[in-house]
Amino acid sequence: MTQIPPQAPSQISSQDPSQPLTRDWPALAREVLDVEIAGLIAVRDDLGRGFLDALEALAECSGRVVVIGLGKSGLVGRKIAATLSSTGTPAFFLHPVEGAHGDLGMIRPEDVALAISNSGETDELNAILPALRSLGVRVVALTRDERSSLAGLSDIVIKVAVPKEACPLGLAPTASTTAALAVGDALAVCLIHWKRFDACAFRRCHPGGTLGQRLRLLIRDVMHRENIPVVRAGASLAQALTVLNTGGLGTVAVLEDHSGRLTGILTDGDVRRMLCQERLDPADAVDAVMTMSPRSVHPDQTAALALDVMESAAITVLPVVDAAGLLQGMVHLHDLLGKGGVKFAR
Repeated sequence: MTQIPPQAPSQISSQDPSQPLTRDWPALAREVLDVEIAGLIAVRDDLGRGFLDALEALAECSGRVVVIGLGKSGLVGRKIAATLSSTGTPAFFLHPVEGAHGDLGMIRPEDVALAISNSGETDELNAILPALRSLGVRVVALTRDERSSLAGLSDIVIKVAVPKEACPLGLAPTASTTAALAVGDALAVCLIHWKRFDACAFRRCHPGGTLGQRLRLLIRDVMHRENIPVVRAGASLAQALTVLNTGGLGTVAVLEDHSGRLTGILTDGDVRRMLCQERLDPADAVDAVMTMSPRSVHPDQTAALALDVMESAAITVLPVVDAAGLLQGMVHLHDLLGKGGVKFAR
């Protein structure tokens, strides 16, 4: 009888279920992340005409994007549908089995279907695609195999193929679901740019969200009131630059000497342009170089209106004045978006 040599203690402990398993878990976690990163890089480098065609189909969709998937792909699909809907592209998730039992009644010819299956051979998903197409719905597939049944049943195919799964058995969807989710995000972000979806539109889709709550506040609740950077009309440019440098808002307000009414502003951008044009003379009066009659807002207007003004004028700071034109404060873009020093109610 062949004698089996004794195992080293570490081998025995790793195989004995009664002993605690020890391993370099952070190293293993990094290996998993490396596999998923490699998968994303592979998918990124393989994006081609299918992605562009799908993007155009979703952008021109006059109905809704119907995201369909089963199992882990279904979970990914739910997130993609939620992201699309919250960023200006109406979408909803359809479970393929529920679709086969009556939920296809929600579908309209102007809709576009986004079908997700890594293998492309999910029977429950593929079974409803002919019915969708008979309704006039265009089908976009997210799958690794361009020769799969799903690809053959679709009008457009986005290839989402990763080199391998992070699961050591190669069975549990890991890198593949990460890649599908990332491609969904890529579609959503491209659609944000395509549709010029801005923060105000985001607010309309998120009336109960943190940003929506902030933008419903009045400007008086978010503006800076203390230590506002100001100089009086007639001050030298050198004086204005000193205040601008220490003010922390990138803008200095110029007030009429006697009434205190806002008469102009000087910004970091103004100074940069003067430097580039070689016409910055510290001895000049600030009145000669300031922006006269600047845009401003009233304390009782909404933060959303201030954001609209900033976006339309491509500026980040607005003076806040009362009905008489007297400066009351300043509001910064970061304060509206919750990144500044102003604290918002939670």
